[in-house]
Amino acid sequence: MAQPHDHCSHLPGQACTGDHDHAPLLVPPPLSLYVHLPWCVRKCPYCDFNSHAAKGELPFDAYIDALIRDLDQDLPLVWGRVVSSVFFGGGTPSLFPPEAIDRFLQAAAARLRFAPNLEVTLETNPGTAEHGRFDRYRAAGVNRISFGIQTFNDDALQRLGRIHDSAEAERAVKLAQDAGYDNFNIDLMYALPQQTLAQAEHDLERAFALQPTHLSHYQLTLEPNTVFFARPPQGIPDEDSAWDIQEHCQALLAQAGYAQYEVSAYAKPGRQSAHNLNYWRFGDYLGIGAGAHGKISSGADQNVLRRWKHKHPQAFMDGAGTAAAIGGDDVIDADRLPFEYMLNLLRLHEGFTLKDFESRTGLARAHIAAPLRTAVDRGWMIVDDGFARPTELGRRFTNDVVELFLPS
Repeated sequence: MAQPHDHCSHLPGQACTGDHDHAPLLVPPPLSLYVHLPWCVRKCPYCDFNSHAAKGELPFDAYIDALIRDLDQDLPLVWGRVVSSVFFGGGTPSLFPPEAIDRFLQAAAARLRFAPNLEVTLETNPGTAEHGRFDRYRAAGVNRISFGIQTFNDDALQRLGRIHDSAEAERAVKLAQDAGYDNFNIDLMYALPQQTLAQAEHDLERAFALQPTHLSHYQLTLEPNTVFFARPPQGIPDEDSAWDIQEHCQALLAQAGYAQYEVSAYAKPGRQSAHNLNYWRFGDYLGIGAGAHGKISSGADQNVLRRWKHKHPQAFMDGAGTAAAIGGDDVIDADRLPFEYMLNLLRLHEGFTLKDFESRTGLARAHIAAPLRTAVDRGWMIVDDGFARPTELGRRFTNDVVELFLPS
């Protein structure tokens, strides 16, 4: 009878093959491009993103020039790799005219290998949508729009500090549809100040009527360094009420044909966000622009690098293309990699293969054997035939499951 290796660490439900003698190689995963456009009309009191209220005329041309210099500086990190998606986030990217978006995309296409089926998403505030712009964004190469609507309740929109009302939101979506967009997301928040379950249900009904292919449905949270954190609004639903709203809305989304594939993301069949899926699957991404974060895996160096840019727009523009624009570089050490991996992967319902864990971290599955066993024992995860996925209970306690993988 063959004896198992004394260093064998096969996981629950997985047969031991004895093939544990070679360290796995870190293989660069798919690559995306994130572009941060930092200005907005007005800073929302709940927002903790790197966004800055516009004062006077914005330096569109100068900022695009800076983005191109920033991209040039980061290019050596990704020579020869194919870009599978582009995402313009903010701030309010729709403040930028289509000509500016077009100029950046043309410059990026001349420097990077764009996949033939490239997904290009532009975040849009309905209060900045102008008639005629959507067809020009489409001509520039933007083929997916993400609308930051948050709610269709006008009183709630005012409490959230939004610059649009519900009629403007619906009009913006219809303008995009008239321009030929059939792939778009609507952002909705729940557990808003003074929100009832009926109001949350009404938000979804209004959204369904617009027939988005994708819905992001997430709970309002009071983040540090925001106005709401310093001065919490009255009437925020308690934890039990928020959970009731979430469960009820999840059922409505399912009935309407939106499958939940991530903690707060729902999509029609085949319409998941390719860009966000790449984040959650621990893919790579270049982060270009003020305050942008990137993650790049190097097969040659067998490491994973996180790089971020200075947050202030003027400081970024002044230093773009030089080391002065880089806020920092951090090579993720082996002890932290399992936690970083799970922080993303465990948001997804689909789970992950142990082989993917090895190829995307360069670590043997032995590094996660103990916490995975604990998660299985607690009913939080299922591990079977080299595949791991969270259970329904595990999805309720995602943070607790992720914490099992923190370095000791």
